[in-house]
Amino acid sequence: MEYLLQLAASPTAWVALATLIVMEIVLGIDNLIFISILTNKLPEQHRAKARRIGISMALVLRLGLLSTIAFIVQLTAPVFEVFGQAFSWKDMILIAGGLFLVWKATTEIHHSMDPEPEEKASVGNTVAIGFAAAIGQILLLDLVFSIDSIITAVGMTEHLPIMIIAVVTSVIVMLVAAEPLAKFINDNPTVVMLALGFLIMIGMTLIAEGFGAHVPKGYVYAAMAFSAAIECLNIARRNRHKRLLAARQ
Repeated sequence: MEYLLQLAASPTAWVALATLIVMEIVLGIDNLIFISILTNKLPEQHRAKARRIGISMALVLRLGLLSTIAFIVQLTAPVFEVFGQAFSWKDMILIAGGLFLVWKATTEIHHSMDPEPEEKASVGNTVAIGFAAAIGQILLLDLVFSIDSIITAVGMTEHLPIMIIAVVTSVIVMLVAAEPLAKFINDNPTVVMLALGFLIMIGMTLIAEGFGAHVPKGYVYAAMAFSAAIECLNIARRNRHKRLLAARQ
């Protein structure tokens, strides 16, 4: 208890907490986009449940990983070398997760552009999937993003209570934002293609980091924000055009 009171009285701890919360929320955007796209392919009555399960699993994984910080830190230690390039377990997990994201997003883009006649497509002509398959894929990416999130937290502070508060806060924000984001994507099919493009970019970033090429997150999220702003302008223009046509009729 005395340790917690000392943390609460430390301005440095509060700054570290605020910074880490922002970082965890930003890192959670990638996870949330993937969950939103994947759950929108489920029957409507199962979407909210799948989103809650997916985000809840993200919280469980993050808190579980926090309890094994000593092991998580060891994931950054080199395991083997190839042509002078050292690879750790973290690198291999990031590469595997990045490859999965690129494969998944590319597959979804293919089905959106050239859907099979017999497929029952949902929004954006994406192929419907089963509930268990969706949860399995969400769990896989939850693991990748959770490891990245916890390693980031460990690198920013040594205080476990600060890490726990930041992780729980970021997941609560994800829970609150999941429904509006999924609805926005569902109501605007063109956003699906943009979001899939984001997933490819995120996947390539994970692969690059796995191979030791650090990509500043600020550049990635600035590009995503710029693209999203342009798409919002396009949506506003289309909606205005529809209203003008309706007023003339």
